[in-house]
Amino acid sequence: MAPHPKGGFLPLEDYGLIGNRHTAALVNSAGSIDWLCWPRFDSPSIFAGILDPDRGGDWIIRPTCTFTSRHRYLKDTNILQTIFECSPGKAALLDFMDMTWAEQDMEGGPPGKLIRIVRGLEGNVEMTSVCRPRPNYARDAPAITLNGNEADIGPFVITGPQGWLKDGSDMSLSQTFVVRPGEQFFFTLAGDRDKSPLASISAAMQSTLSYWRTWAGKCTYRGPYRDMVIRSALVLQLMTYAPSGAIVAAPTTSLPEEVGGERNWDYRFTWVRDGSLTLFALLLTGYHDFGESYAGWIYNTVNPDDVKILYPITPEGQTTEEILDHLSGYRNSRPVRIGNGAADQLQLDVIGEAMGAARFAWRAGLWKPPGEGRRIRMMLDWLIERRHEPDSGIWEVRGGLRHFVYGKAMIWYALDAAIEIFEGLNLKGDLERWREERDAIREEIMTRGWSTRLSAFKQSYEDDLLDAANLMLPIIGFIDGRDPRMLSTLDATMKDLVVDGLCYRYIDAPEGLRGKEATFILCTFWLVSALVLAGRTEEAREIYENLLSKASPLGLFAEEIDPVTGEQIGNFPQAFSHIGVIHAAVTLAYFAGVGNVDLEDWEAAARKHRARGQRSDQTREHVVRASK
Repeated sequence: MAPHPKGGFLPLEDYGLIGNRHTAALVNSAGSIDWLCWPRFDSPSIFAGILDPDRGGDWIIRPTCTFTSRHRYLKDTNILQTIFECSPGKAALLDFMDMTWAEQDMEGGPPGKLIRIVRGLEGNVEMTSVCRPRPNYARDAPAITLNGNEADIGPFVITGPQGWLKDGSDMSLSQTFVVRPGEQFFFTLAGDRDKSPLASISAAMQSTLSYWRTWAGKCTYRGPYRDMVIRSALVLQLMTYAPSGAIVAAPTTSLPEEVGGERNWDYRFTWVRDGSLTLFALLLTGYHDFGESYAGWIYNTVNPDDVKILYPITPEGQTTEEILDHLSGYRNSRPVRIGNGAADQLQLDVIGEAMGAARFAWRAGLWKPPGEGRRIRMMLDWLIERRHEPDSGIWEVRGGLRHFVYGKAMIWYALDAAIEIFEGLNLKGDLERWREERDAIREEIMTRGWSTRLSAFKQSYEDDLLDAANLMLPIIGFIDGRDPRMLSTLDATMKDLVVDGLCYRYIDAPEGLRGKEATFILCTFWLVSALVLAGRTEEAREIYENLLSKASPLGLFAEEIDPVTGEQIGNFPQAFSHIGVIHAAVTLAYFAGVGNVDLEDWEAAARKHRARGQRSDQTREHVVRASK
C-alpha cells in the first residue's frame, strides 16, 4: 500500500502490535508507529497518530518513492516484519521491543528499547525516517536536543544510523539513507534513564526471537486452529504488565465501538474479569507459568472487603475519566477519553470469574489459597451481603442498575468454586451457608431469570430482553448444554442476536448511551462453545471458522465487527476477543474431538459438575413448569 494521506485513517486491521510486557505500540503496514505510550501501557502517549493524524504524532520509516508493502509476524513471535517493494528494489523493516534480561520483569526495572531494523533485500532503496513526537497525548511541545546520531526528546532518547535533522517548524526529526542488499540500519527509542545491557541490536533480535518462540512452544493445544490459538496466546502475553502481573484489557484508548459515536473508552487497565478469563484461557493451553504472577497481582491489589471491577496496573495509576478535546479521535469519533469512569461501578460477577480461574488453577495443581483461604472468605462475605443488590452488569451499561442474570449466575459460580476448593483442601469456611446461598441463587435465576415470552433466559429480572452473556450458563456448569431451557435460549439467541454468523451482545437494552451496538467478537466465540455443549458441532465449526476468517491479516481482533461493513471496531487488539479464540478452540477439541488438548483435571470436574447439575435440574423441574 502507499502512505495514507495527511488527515486520513487506516483500518484497524492494518495495524500490528509489538511490545515488551511493559508497553506496546501499533505499527501500520506503511511503516508508521501511530500509537505508543511510554514507559507503561497507561503512560501518556508519545505517538497518538491513530487518534489524530495531524496532531497526535508518529514515527515513520519507509521508502522515499512510491511503494507497496505488506507485513507479517515472524512465526510464533511478536516481531513484526514489513516488506517494502518499489521500482529501485526491496527492503525490510523489523519492529519489536527487546526481551533480553531478567531485570526487565522486576518492579522498577527498565522496560527496554523499541528497536527498528532496516534491511536491504534487492537493489538500492532510498529510505526515510521521520519522527514527530507529541508527548503527553500531544498536549506538550516536544523539547528536542540533537547529539550526533542521538536526539533527546524530553525523557526519551531516539537513535539512528546517522545524525538527525531537526525541523523547528513542525518539531520533527528526520534522516534519509540508502540501503543496499545485505546492509542493516538500526534505530532505537528508549527512556533517557534506561541502562539496559544491550550488547548489540543483532543480539537483542535473537534474544527476543528466542523468548517469544520458547514461550509460544509451551502451547499444549494441537489441532486445526493451532496457529490462531498461539497468536492469541502471544497477544495475551504481550498485554501483561510483567512487573506486577496485571493484564490490560487492550493497549489502546478511545478506538470507537461506533465510528463517529461516543462509545470511546480507555481499556489500559486491568479488569478483574478480563484478567481472570485471560488466566483461564492461558492455563487451558498449557501456559502454567502465567498463574502465579496474576494471582500475586490479585493478592496485592484487590481489597476483599471492597472489590472494584478494574484497577490501574500500578498503584500510582489513575482511573479518573478525562476528555482530550484537542484530539479529533479515530475517524473523527469523539470524545477521546483517558481514564475510565466504570471503575466506580458495582459489578457483582467479577468474583465469579476470578474464582473460576482460581478453581481451575487449583485443580491443575498450580495454586492454592494463601493464608488458609482467609481472603476468599472475606470476598464471599462481601459478595453474599450484596447479592440482592442490582448492579451495572458485565457490559457496564450506564442506563441504570439491574439484576442481571449473568451477574447472578456468576455469584453462583463463585460460591460453587469456593465450596469445591475448601472441601478439597479441608479449609475452614462457612460451607453450609455457602451451599444455601448457592442453591437459593439457582432457584432465583430459574424463576426470575426466565422469560416465558422469549422462551429463554433474559438479560435481567427487570428487562424481557435477550443477552448473549447467558450463553455462558452451560460453559460455567450452571445448566447442562442440552437442557431444554438452554437449547431454547440458544435458539432464541441464534434467531434474534446473530446476523451472518456474528453475535450481538444485546439489542435495544437500556444502556444510557447514544448510538448503536455492533456485533461482539467474544459473544460469537461464546456462541461457538454453547453450540458445542449443545451437541451442534458442525454449526459451531462453521461459525468459528467464519469468525476466524474475519481476523486481521496478522491474526488480530478488535472488540467488535460492524456486520454491514465487516470492519473491526473498538479498542485493538482486545484481550476479550483473543480469550474467545482460545476457549472456543479448546471446547471444540475437548468436547467435540476437533483437535486435542490435555485437560484431565478439567474432565473429571466437568463430569462431576454435569452430574450434579442434572440431578438439580430434575428436583427443580416443577419450578420451571410453573414459570412457563
